[in-house]
Amino acid sequence: MFHKLGVAMYRRRWWVVGVWSVVLIAGVLASGPLADRVTAEFTGSDRIESARVLHRLQETSPTGGDIAIVLDGTAVDQPPTEEVDRALSDLAAVPGVVSVIDPWSTGSPDLAATDQQAALVVVSFINGLEPEAERALTESVSDLAGTLAATNSVDEVLVGGEPIVLQEFETQAERDLVRGETIALPIALVAMVFIFGGLRAAGMPLAIAGAGFLTAGIALLAATYLLDTVSVFALNVVSMLGLGLGIDYGLLLVSRFREERGHDHSVADAVATTVSTAGVTVVFSALTVAVAMSGMFVFGDPTMTSFGVGGLSAVLFSMVAALTMLPALLGIFGGRIKPATIRPDGSGGFFRLSKVVQRFALPIVVVVGGGLALLATPFLDANLENGDARSLPRSSEARAAALTLSQRFPARGADPIVVVTEVEPGTAAADRWVGELSGLDGVAGLQVRDGFPADMLVVDVVPEGEGQGDTAMQLVETIRARAASADGQGLAVEVGGTAAATLDIRHMIADRIPVAIGVVVLATLVLLFLMTGSVIIPIKAVVMNVLSLGASFGALVWVFQDGNLSGLLGFDPVGSIDLWLPTIIFLFAFGLSMDYEVFLLGRIKEVHDRTGDNDLSVSTGLQRTGRIITSAALLIVVVFAGFAAGETLTIKQLGVGLALAVVVDATIVRSLLVPATMRLLGEWNWWAPKPLRRFHDRFGISEPPALHRGDGAPNGAKADDDRAGVLAGV
Repeated sequence: MFHKLGVAMYRRRWWVVGVWSVVLIAGVLASGPLADRVTAEFTGSDRIESARVLHRLQETSPTGGDIAIVLDGTAVDQPPTEEVDRALSDLAAVPGVVSVIDPWSTGSPDLAATDQQAALVVVSFINGLEPEAERALTESVSDLAGTLAATNSVDEVLVGGEPIVLQEFETQAERDLVRGETIALPIALVAMVFIFGGLRAAGMPLAIAGAGFLTAGIALLAATYLLDTVSVFALNVVSMLGLGLGIDYGLLLVSRFREERGHDHSVADAVATTVSTAGVTVVFSALTVAVAMSGMFVFGDPTMTSFGVGGLSAVLFSMVAALTMLPALLGIFGGRIKPATIRPDGSGGFFRLSKVVQRFALPIVVVVGGGLALLATPFLDANLENGDARSLPRSSEARAAALTLSQRFPARGADPIVVVTEVEPGTAAADRWVGELSGLDGVAGLQVRDGFPADMLVVDVVPEGEGQGDTAMQLVETIRARAASADGQGLAVEVGGTAAATLDIRHMIADRIPVAIGVVVLATLVLLFLMTGSVIIPIKAVVMNVLSLGASFGALVWVFQDGNLSGLLGFDPVGSIDLWLPTIIFLFAFGLSMDYEVFLLGRIKEVHDRTGDNDLSVSTGLQRTGRIITSAALLIVVVFAGFAAGETLTIKQLGVGLALAVVVDATIVRSLLVPATMRLLGEWNWWAPKPLRRFHDRFGISEPPALHRGDGAPNGAKADDDRAGVLAGV
């Protein structure tokens, strides 16, 4: 089947390239509308309590977003200056502004800094604004507030609040996307020119990478019309995976094509053989990565669903481009690509390395496996929190405003815990409930909101310390426990806000991650069994992946939560890592690790099928893929490092985490652990129960490693020579 596909792509190469050109133009055109339809807002699923509170407030609140303006250097215990008074009046007169509250008109101590030398002004918008209208209103308010900075009335003006934070996340995510691609693509091109020794061969993997993320962008644009929300960070996911996998698949196929040309085969034969051998590996690799991406759908969360759609699209479209567009391009330009120099396998560095590893297999498994397990231990102390304004770049004004509020306005600095109760405000029951909330330990401030329906009481409870700190989390648990007893008194209570959302998501992840892991692992085991016919090899591959991922998780905590290397990487540690990040990195990196496992196993199985020699097949497979895997890992690390250079802390964490996982997997695991464990297991590597063996013989997916003439008939003589070459290499 794959041989026929390769022949068809060669014969119709100009048509294939023409169709892909149209598709890529459509992908470029889709990028503009897509950027306008994504959002940084986290809405959550109604299956969790905090998300229900958020959605209910969005439907019933008389106000929408709040802008926080910090006027630093003005005495709150003195009347406002004329310039400040005029600015407050101008802010209240802006169309779309519902209210402007300040410490002078309200006398509220919550709006005054602890040193009385800074004032907090809160500007509230009307509810239900369209995104473009809210953006324009935010800009108007920010501009008016900024005029005060040019006067002598205040020393500094800082403008923040949720609408501005969300807008800055969206803007910065797009900047990080451009930055990542700008850094990664030129470096990757130079590296591939060095690897292949020519610009044409180097450009083909980049063409596949471009096709992968541009076509995935079309799918993501379609998803914006089908899903409630699509996260702006899904664009970064699509770009990272599209570039990384496209380069991986392109590198594998072009390397195999050059190898076939090095055996003096024609371009047509080389294209067909490349698709029928390396093409099968690409399909298995893509399917294993796609299975990992599908684990994101298990959570039923809009943000994770959009990541899953983007990741799945990037994987599948990269696979399709690798199996169609790349063979067509090889058919057109392959005659001008430098063939590979064929050397005996036994003379290669990776072959010699595998022999050394096999000689000391048991100590290597114990030392390396134990070392990776030890590196994972920092993750046991991981503190998982939702990303907030602290994740913005150091230069962000909204971040500076949030930090100032937390340091100088205790009753306003932390995001409030929002308590919604179905009781009429002002009644005895409502007053008792408010009094009970205000008397709880850890409450820094409390405010009853106005303007809601008559049977709805909304109370903002500001915790002491950070909005997602231990005090805030304990308050949420305490309020929910009190609410359970309040239900017996006729009060229906739900708790929302940032701290509640963090707790809810932690619980949801804890509940659903076993299902996601189970689905991904089971599907991976089935796919690798269909590829290898073995039960042992798939289990070993999963264990190797868990070890490499554990080490990268431990490093992630050591770097970002503990703050090590913060100066080198250019970030301020916040004492936590993003709540969703371990799940995302697990699913992404699990798929990418299987990517390299499939690359290696494809060649190992090919040699084992011809020789029946386990140790020889491992050494030869490592020799024939070691350079490819190392090069692919280097290039994908370049891609991820490009995004790690971004200024949004979440994207930086994702880029560094994935880069670490790939480095550990492609070096330590593939070069040391895999050969050592396969040596210890011997022919047991290829064991399967007889019923499963019969099943694989009938339904397993593999292609014979035969070479082909231009007419499609197997060239048996060349295949025999190839077997002899493997043995001669020893």
